[in-house]
Amino acid sequence: MSHILEVRNLKKTYRRGGGVFADASQGERFTAVDGVSFSVGPGETFAIVGESGCGKTTLARMLLRLIEPDEGVILFDEHDLRSASPQEMRAYRRQMQMIFQDPFASLNPRMRVGEIVAEPLAIHEPRLSREQREKQAAAMLQRVGLGEEAMGRYPHEFSGGQRQRIGIARALILRPRLVVADEPVSALDVSVGAQVLLLLQDLQRELGLTYILISHSLPVVAQMATHIAVMCAGQFVEFGPAKLVLEHPEGGYTKELLAAVPEIPRTGQV
Repeated sequence: MSHILEVRNLKKTYRRGGGVFADASQGERFTAVDGVSFSVGPGETFAIVGESGCGKTTLARMLLRLIEPDEGVILFDEHDLRSASPQEMRAYRRQMQMIFQDPFASLNPRMRVGEIVAEPLAIHEPRLSREQREKQAAAMLQRVGLGEEAMGRYPHEFSGGQRQRIGIARALILRPRLVVADEPVSALDVSVGAQVLLLLQDLQRELGLTYILISHSLPVVAQMATHIAVMCAGQFVEFGPAKLVLEHPEGGYTKELLAAVPEIPRTGQV
């Protein structure tokens, strides 16, 4: 099976502390992502799990070049994203979308929901008429469980779970092939988060999506993942098929993460 995404030796460092008047050549550097390599096949859910500060969100944003890596290779369908021109990257971004952690901060509060969901179409498919964009946005909102009446309302009028559904609709309006979901349910309560995860699974089956799922929660990972990478201090410390990692962990850090939750559901179950 060919890979939709392949990552080789990805690295990112930052400078600690400093300020506006600090000498940019001085100061200690820390490594946020340290030599990470992996590949993801079509239709898989590759989960990256680890505690806050381990580098997983930095890694997620580098995959879409929202943050530029210091070193490494990112191949999407065997095309090198790091050498892609702005025009080429614009075309790739049609096929690579992100669902953000905070469903409120990621939505423009001054835009109506219909405009928010249709905005990627306005950017990437300018030949579409306004009516065509609105029709597609309404259909996608319907698909994520929100009625057409949501089109004219503002984000603050919706609950956290509903706002995350709006964010999912916006991410999927271009029918991408790869979706990076960065802690998509961490801001939601457990029952609402479970409903959103079920929606993501349904959409994956329906639209043939490939997911990279970022999470600190092994129960979330257990529900959806086909493969799991456990991340600690910028590195993958354990990696393998989800069932193997969850039921027969080898690393001490993975065992600690597993011990921190009372019960891990079987892979693929809520």
